Amino acid sequence: MSAVAKGGGALSRREFLKASGAAAGVMVIGAAISSRALAQQRSGADAALGKTLDANEVDGFFAVHADGSVTLFSGKVDLGTGLRIAIPQMAAEELGIDVARIRIVEGDTGLTPDQGATAGSTGIMRGGVQIRQAAATAREALIGIAAQRLGRPAAELEAVNGEVRPKAGGAGVGFGKLIGDKRFGLKLDAKAPLRDPSGYTVVGKPIQRPDVAAKVTGQHVYMQDFSVPGMLHGRVIRPSSVGAKLVSVDEASIRGIGNARVVRINDFVGVVADDEWDAIRAARALKTTWTKEENLVGDEGVREWMRRGPFEADETLMKRGDARAALAAGKRLKATYYWPVQSHASMGPSCAVADLRDGKAMVWSASQATHRLRGIVARLMQLPTDVVRVVYLDGAGCYGMNGHDDAAADAALLSRATGRPVRVQWMREDEHAWDPKGPPQLLDMEGALTADGRIWAWKTEMFLPRATASLPNVPLLGPAAAGIAQPMGISTGLISQNGNPPYAAQNVEVIVHWLKDAPLRPSNIRAPGKVANCFAVESFTDELAAAAGRDPVEFRLQGLSDARGIEVLKRSVALLGWQPRPSPAANGKGVATGRGMAYMHYKNNETYVAVAMEVEVDRGSGTIRVKRLACAHDCGLVINADAVRAQIEGNLLQTLSRTLHEETKFDRSAVSSRDWSSYPILTFPEVPEMLIDVVDRPKEPPLGAGEAAATPVPAALANAVFDACGVRLRTAPFTRERVKAAMVAMATENKRKA
Repeated sequence: MSAVAKGGGALSRREFLKASGAAAGVMVIGAAISSRALAQQRSGADAALGKTLDANEVDGFFAVHADGSVTLFSGKVDLGTGLRIAIPQMAAEELGIDVARIRIVEGDTGLTPDQGATAGSTGIMRGGVQIRQAAATAREALIGIAAQRLGRPAAELEAVNGEVRPKAGGAGVGFGKLIGDKRFGLKLDAKAPLRDPSGYTVVGKPIQRPDVAAKVTGQHVYMQDFSVPGMLHGRVIRPSSVGAKLVSVDEASIRGIGNARVVRINDFVGVVADDEWDAIRAARALKTTWTKEENLVGDEGVREWMRRGPFEADETLMKRGDARAALAAGKRLKATYYWPVQSHASMGPSCAVADLRDGKAMVWSASQATHRLRGIVARLMQLPTDVVRVVYLDGAGCYGMNGHDDAAADAALLSRATGRPVRVQWMREDEHAWDPKGPPQLLDMEGALTADGRIWAWKTEMFLPRATASLPNVPLLGPAAAGIAQPMGISTGLISQNGNPPYAAQNVEVIVHWLKDAPLRPSNIRAPGKVANCFAVESFTDELAAAAGRDPVEFRLQGLSDARGIEVLKRSVALLGWQPRPSPAANGKGVATGRGMAYMHYKNNETYVAVAMEVEVDRGSGTIRVKRLACAHDCGLVINADAVRAQIEGNLLQTLSRTLHEETKFDRSAVSSRDWSSYPILTFPEVPEMLIDVVDRPKEPPLGAGEAAATPVPAALANAVFDACGVRLRTAPFTRERVKAAMVAMATENKRKA
């Protein structure tokens, strides 16, 4: 329903806010604060150019100004995860200052230390912890300066509310007067004491994120909104088949479309124009001829290709006891699980602006690794690293490398060729067809039980595209087409983790067969590898529980010894009111209901998470409907509970979408799933009720919330479908067709046995 004014016309945004009472409430206050903070960041940040960027120096992270305010320079960026408030909270707590007096500059390579990519749930766990230690070092230094000025022992002083004052009471000295606009000149002190969590006043509080109000009112500047004076708009024309070579370009075919012109560098071809619509029209009208290539295996052939190879190496990831002998000696269960190629499918196609002039480069990008991108641009454009600057701006969510870096390389190539700044905006078909894909995974599982129904032997055999952790970047499309040398190889992230059972077993073996290549250009996608691995491990655990005639929760608890794991497992099922029973709940015709759960200790040493859900399965249509989705989540010290809860919700929904709908389709030549119709995602009517229990452990180190909750979703869903109708889904996504096929196969097998 649209908002309507008293006179019958549509309300403006401002009128709507006033009508809803927001103009006089918290929302407008938040909007004013966030808009001011963002304006300050953009207008004043460059004043700090030339500061140290050393991550071992306090001055690399903090500047205390004469007015007592603080600028925090963070190499980690907020990809929508809430770091924009959580990291200032950590800094404010240790410094002893109101978080509202801290402004954050993030991901600007000219101003922030290189803290590594914002990936792997390391934003808080590593980046925030590093900044927290820098803040503790700074606090101790401020107390030391105040002790000299006040003529009192440092032990008698404390840093509170932006000043250092006597613990016993009395006048203090503000941070601005102690060191305002001067350098600390200090290395980070790993022994600088951290504040006692029992006295926290900022950390743990659900402080509002500073960017939300501007985002919901349309004022926030995303990468896709950004422009610079005098820039051109660019589009890159990709071939109709992967690996094709450019045969010819008819530049005359775009004559008359504004001032659009063609840029060609070997097989790289693009168009630029002053007007974006002219660039779009020119890209569509330009006549190009390409070779026809058929180098792909096609999505239907991926499984067979993964078993066939070629392989690079085999690696044993875990070996305890003798799993092979134990499996050979008794009755064993076997199952194979498959996870498909998937796109990042960012809602907003990738975008970047680059300005390469006068032997320097300025790039604006939504990359999750701006410091890495700086090195890439320098290397590809043959520039010294110190003349390249990359500035982070919010883009559409990526959670792994989507097309952001590709768009930046496209813009850099076009800018260098034209001598003007160029904005490259990918189109929807570019994003779906050409973004780096999450790789496929194939897992063979074998297991055996003891006489009393415990896990006796377990074997995981994984077929995975190789993971090259040391590769400086995923090879980018534009430079590859332009004939610019790049490091060869593929990068998929740490996709072999969590292939082992977290439950007690006498004999365990986990091996991986590393494939030399991937079906399509791969990169890391949210919780790389762990989603598929947990799908296999926790689904197979459920199969063993069923074989033992045990309730799946009780079966897991008997083999789990980690107290934190036990707690999240119990909490997750408690949210659903889970009562033990050993067999599927429903059978017969019509709509069947069921429940399932899964557990994960992320990377075996980070966040603990368990997911349980209730589902309905329509036997006639094969439609799965998730009714309630519960998650218990333990990431140690919680910095901002609202931000953590939002991250958990995002993890659950995104992975529910990946499990139910998402699969990149491609033939021998190219990707065919190039839009939302051929690559569907979760819709609003499919969103279930979500029950979330965040376990806060103030005495424990903070861990990541950006990925872990994604991992148990597919297995919990597959296990709930089994509970509902007795079929095992071992191939994602769980489309209606696959559900119906599984039920037909089950009925056929039951008849055969009868």
